[in-house]
Amino acid sequence: MGSLLNEIFIGLSLTSILLMIALGLAIIYGAMGVINLAHGQFVMVGAYIAWFLQSQFGFNVIVGLPLTFISGALLGLLLERTIIQRLYQRPLDTILATWGIGIVLEQLVRTFLGPDSRYVGRPDFLDGNLVIGDIHMSYYRLFIIAFSILILFATWYLLYRTEFGAKLRAVIQNKEISECYGISSNKMYAMTFAYGAGLAAVAGSLITPFVSVTPTMGTELVVDAFLVVIVGGVGSIAGTAASALMIGEATAWLSYWFNDTTGRILILIGVIVLIRFRPQGLFPDTVRR
Repeated sequence: MGSLLNEIFIGLSLTSILLMIALGLAIIYGAMGVINLAHGQFVMVGAYIAWFLQSQFGFNVIVGLPLTFISGALLGLLLERTIIQRLYQRPLDTILATWGIGIVLEQLVRTFLGPDSRYVGRPDFLDGNLVIGDIHMSYYRLFIIAFSILILFATWYLLYRTEFGAKLRAVIQNKEISECYGISSNKMYAMTFAYGAGLAAVAGSLITPFVSVTPTMGTELVVDAFLVVIVGGVGSIAGTAASALMIGEATAWLSYWFNDTTGRILILIGVIVLIRFRPQGLFPDTVRR
């Protein structure tokens, strides 16, 4: 029982990482209709920023989070303004373009930083475990869980309680009418893409104490994030949070009972069955399009 409870706790920390990555994907697709296949590379960029800040300036992961978010957001803004904004309403071209952008980012990292793995240590003040009975809860994992909840509520507040969110939702409902009222859809799209990229970079930074930092690290993570978005319902924040919890915990439990490979296979089979009978996801967005 103690081992199972520990796996559940690990599943919660995995859920938190998936949530931050998938939130960016869900917002970008829900608002812009862009399937961003380069999202995993934003995660990778965030991880390398965390490594750079620690190795060059001695900043730990937590201290470097604001710089990581800003750097990821600026990179996303640059790519949206130069490439992606020219491909709206062309979904196939957008998929190919973002896939190519991801390859370019990986190759740039390999060229200038090399393919070797990097290691980022966890902050000293979050080292150690909180022990309750047979449950060993890492302080760092507890921080990630709390931080992801904070990000979730901040995103909800941004979209539903601010002027920016009201304008973005207006653009989603009717772009042409919104522009008649002076709302710039291009500006809304750019800021939305930048915010999603910044969230991905933050997630990449936070996961570095658990994994090696490599040019390809974002690829596997973004596959799971896409599964979260599909299961939850594209564009739904509540659905993204619920499906992240389901997939994160299911992955932990199945890995405990079987192994990592079998667990991933069973998760994929479950998602395929769900898509077959409920293609809109569990919590579809009901906003008028």
